[in-house]
Amino acid sequence: MAQAQFAYEEAFEPANDADRVRLTISVFADRAHVREEIREDTLAAGMRIGQCGDLASLLERDATPLGEVVLVDCPHVDAATLAALSRLDMRAARSATKLVVATGMEALDDVFACLDQSGAQILVAPGRAERVVALGRVLSQAAQRSLRELSEEDRIRLIRLSEQVEALAQKLDGFGIGGASSGYKTGDVSEGGTLRVEAAPSSWRGDGSGDDGERMRRAVRPALPDPRLIRQIIRQRQLRARFFDADLFADPAWDILLDLAAARAEHKRVSVTSLCIASGVPPTTALRWISQMTEAGLLVRIEDETDRRRAFIALSDRATEGVARYFAELGMAAAHLS
Repeated sequence: MAQAQFAYEEAFEPANDADRVRLTISVFADRAHVREEIREDTLAAGMRIGQCGDLASLLERDATPLGEVVLVDCPHVDAATLAALSRLDMRAARSATKLVVATGMEALDDVFACLDQSGAQILVAPGRAERVVALGRVLSQAAQRSLRELSEEDRIRLIRLSEQVEALAQKLDGFGIGGASSGYKTGDVSEGGTLRVEAAPSSWRGDGSGDDGERMRRAVRPALPDPRLIRQIIRQRQLRARFFDADLFADPAWDILLDLAAARAEHKRVSVTSLCIASGVPPTTALRWISQMTEAGLLVRIEDETDRRRAFIALSDRATEGVARYFAELGMAAAHLS
């Protein structure tokens, strides 16, 4: 443990006080050890601690300024907590506040439904290293948002600090601190880059507006295949884990697309919890992919018209078109081989 503490301190030791970018983070968590871990990691990252208290104090502070970052730990939720999260989400959306919410798998659907305005990061049963990675992502977003506002010297400091956060997370994970206790990995292929989506062929591209509801120029489009075929492909992909390390074939984006394509063909709605399970990766990793794929225009969030506390994930028309044409191409290729 002493070796881990040395690595922890070494990763964030600044050359001098001027090298610290002083963002403020407010922490609300009922579990005292979680508050203490977040406090240690926040101070080590060169951030300031703002408000710090339990979830009850969050309910009482609707009028208090939020600061730059708010981290809420709520593994279990009730109606009052969900109402507070919803208000917090709306306040964060109206300001520059970045919101990070940690919860449990059983509460994920309720929490996800509450956080539809601010682009909050949602962590599921995170370990310490996963929370540190979330702080690193906040710093990275702050750096991108502030590039034009900061001096060149401050930009370099902020980027350096973000890199230090990532380095700390890797060291904590290497010493068995953080994600290992909860069974989740701290990194994935999406962590270091941005999801890229190739443009659709011009023969079937929309009018350029980018809206999912726009009519495709081409009148005849292939339909999605029989959902039983898609489910069979999903089962075949899962079968590989019986013979090989599942990490060798980690491809959550494709598994997410397949699951949603089958659900669309079956006229079924998919909750974020079931989609995380279908992705085959840890829930927090799946949520990052869902967020990136939504931003890329592949997925859409659909509110439940009968229950405002629920929300679902579906393929966009653009993604549906791509999946349908993919299977149509496979069918033509198979026909040529037969």
